[in-house]
Amino acid sequence: MQIKVYNQSAEAVKDLEVSDKAFGLKPSNELLHQAVTAQRANQRQVLAHTKDRSEVAGTGKKPWKQKGTGRARVGSRRTPVWIGGGIVFGPTKDRNFKVKINQKMKQKALFMALSDRAASGSLIVLDSLTADEYKTKKFSALLSSFETKVLKNDRRNILVVNEAKDEKVRYSLRNLVGVKIINLENINLLDVLDHKNLLLTEQAVKILEKRLATS
Repeated sequence: MQIKVYNQSAEAVKDLEVSDKAFGLKPSNELLHQAVTAQRANQRQVLAHTKDRSEVAGTGKKPWKQKGTGRARVGSRRTPVWIGGGIVFGPTKDRNFKVKINQKMKQKALFMALSDRAASGSLIVLDSLTADEYKTKKFSALLSSFETKVLKNDRRNILVVNEAKDEKVRYSLRNLVGVKIINLENINLLDVLDHKNLLLTEQAVKILEKRLATS
């Protein structure tokens, strides 16, 4: 299949031949759901933690002798029955939310998402994305021209993926509302699905295709 390549003036300059295995896949809801669930679970942090009786502060000495005091028997000040004692069934940091998923399944789900953006006309391929200076206003105008001429959108929601770590581009785009920029090495399924539109450089497309061919 062919995808149009645009310059920074939002003008089509050529057609790029891409593999159907990369940008022409039919989405599978089951696979996408499995991949999204796994990525979200693997990003989850274990924050809540309560201390059991072995972790709370306090002496291990028996408070009073077992018999003869008239009081209830007790073996430790750290007993869960007492205030300041350990928690019995509270959440702990030992919980594991990790979900395993086959690497090929994970990669295929990503290319399904890319294929969906290409099929819906929400994918823009740019010949290059560089900047000579830090200019947020310049890149805001660039995105506006694409939204008017190509995407036909009334609300900005776009993920920009650059193949190189260009600090000037990153700092120029990061403060724009509705825009997220990442390097190609950090591209992932959740970011692609969370944004209605996707902007890739031509070189990034070629690298993705090469990654698919060598896997």
